[in-house]
Amino acid sequence: MGVGSYAAPGWFVASWRAARKGDWGSHDIQELFEDATRIVVGDQEEVGVDIISDGELRRQRFVYEMFDRLSGLERVAPIRRLGIGGYDMAPHFDVGGTVEASGGLGAVEEFEQLKAMVPEAHLKVAIPGPLTFAQAIELNGHSRDALLDQLVGVVNEEAKALVDAGAALIQLDEPGLPRAPHGLSLTEAADVISQALDGVQAQTAVHVCFGNNAGRPFADRRIGPLMDAIEALRCDVLMFEFANREMADIELMASLAAEFIIAAGVIDVKNFTVEDAELVAGRIGQCLMHVPADRLWITADCGFSALPRYIAKQKLAAMTEGAWAARAAL
Repeated sequence: MGVGSYAAPGWFVASWRAARKGDWGSHDIQELFEDATRIVVGDQEEVGVDIISDGELRRQRFVYEMFDRLSGLERVAPIRRLGIGGYDMAPHFDVGGTVEASGGLGAVEEFEQLKAMVPEAHLKVAIPGPLTFAQAIELNGHSRDALLDQLVGVVNEEAKALVDAGAALIQLDEPGLPRAPHGLSLTEAADVISQALDGVQAQTAVHVCFGNNAGRPFADRRIGPLMDAIEALRCDVLMFEFANREMADIELMASLAAEFIIAAGVIDVKNFTVEDAELVAGRIGQCLMHVPADRLWITADCGFSALPRYIAKQKLAAMTEGAWAARAAL
């Protein structure tokens, strides 16, 4: 499976820029998203991905548009606008009141549209975790714990609404764990993530991400210091990036595999070099030295949104071909 986001077709990027100028009608925009999502789904089906996602084309960098659905926030101008894009240009907010999403985060509508496109497929929907929202929000004199409680409530409600809509696999993306915001300890941060999944009657996954804005990380990328917090997470599947880290820390998965399914990233989405199936199968072989085959899922390091589509599709194909080769070897 992919992680969530997918590389947008070039025509979609150009069209969305035109649409945002205000010259398009709501039906035009809806058609744009549906057509582009069909392309994304088609790429996954063509290369043989087992679990399908919608590519998150309705969200910039998997989360930014969701901030528009939150009330109680005041947008802050970025500290830098010039030069190469980076984390200091990303949306940033002050707390202005109670943070809530009365109309939801939009993931339910995205999932329902995906389900209508491929009703027989195994589907996954990913949403940002509470720490990911919190790291872009300054307290502005407000209570940290109150903000976190509100964000946990927003994410938890969205996850439960997804279950009601028929979602069987729900993933939280949490680049906020390796660099926990607002002075949280790693143990506290893990508990916040787990609270957002409490009572969610579906298979749940947590993607521990080290950052992928424009293909660059932003946190210490060692898994070792996170182990106590990771072991405390209350979820079914753990997802990690290994390929861009030369498979470092893969041995740590042995102890985790007794409790969790391990989804191992074996495709480097931060590199334009395209892996071949043999390389991917070799990486999977390294995983199998520490994780039983029936506890191992195969994925990419992170989302494909920072890559051009022609490279993303080749990498996705290498991932599935490598997985087939590894299965055959078993």
